[in-house]
Parts: sequence; C-alpha cells; structure tokens
Amino acid sequence: MEQKHTISVLVENHAGVLSRVAGLFSRRGFNIDSLAVGETRNPEISRITIVVNGDDYTVDQVSKQLNKLVDVIKIKILVDNEFVGRELLLLKVKASAKQRAEIIQLVDIFRANIVDVSKDTITVEISADQDKIKAITGLLEPFGILETVRTGLVAIQRGVECVE
Repeated sequence: MEQKHTISVLVENHAGVLSRVAGLFSRRGFNIDSLAVGETRNPEISRITIVVNGDDYTVDQVSKQLNKLVDVIKIKILVDNEFVGRELLLLKVKASAKQRAEIIQLVDIFRANIVDVSKDTITVEISADQDKIKAITGLLEPFGILETVRTGLVAIQRGVECVE
C-alpha cells in the first residue's frame, strides 16, 4: 500500500551532495514529494528531509541506495507520531477593505502571521503540519488565493533518540 514516508538523511555538507541524492531518486524512478536541506549543529553536516510516496519496499530500496552514496552519514526512516514535522507556507490572498477583518480573524485562529499588506492583498505566513496548512488554505480559497510558496517538510524525531 502506497503512503507517504519521511526520511531523514545526514550528509557531508559540500558541493554536489544534493545533486547526487536527487539523481539517485531520478535514476530509480522514485518521486520526491518534498525535500528540505539545512545545516545541523555541526556546519560540516547537513540534514536532508525527504518525503517520498510509495510502499514499504520502495522506501527500503531508497534507503539501501542512499546508504551506498559516499557522502551519506546516516539514514533514519521517521515513523508517523514519532516525529514533529512542519512546513512553512506563504500565501497571498485577495483582500478588499470589506474582507480584511474576516481574513485577519481566520489568520489569528490558525496562529498564523500577516507579513505583508497591500491595497488589494494580504500575505500570510504559517508554520504548521500539512493538515493545518490544508485547512487554512481551504478557508482562504473563497477570498481568492493569488499565489502560494511552500517549503518542504522539516522533521525532528521525538524523545531523546537523535538522528544526528
């Protein structure tokens, strides 16, 4: 059964590593739903968080192929409810003078932030899990969403065990 899997990959932080990781997915025909990269506490190591859609066999194959890459230090498949994950969404919404109060109220309910206001638009920033992002997007859709920009999922394992 296909489902979304979140993979945390620690890699050496130097040029070309992301290209090799992405190339592996491309060559094997695996589709990446989301990808985010950033330095860890150690500037020589980066964490790549990858969300891939597939069955357990696909994720096992991805993991084995990633382990073969020289720059990969450690791989951890993050299991649902055992990690905290967030995405950042910027959303530009049409906002007439009459609609502003209602939009601001929705933004407050979701603990999001208004980061820009123009004569005809409001730009909203929210950091949340995918369900909350889907919910706020659905509620703002009737106002007229002009543009959205999303980061990939970033995730950290719950508890004392560390991927790093």
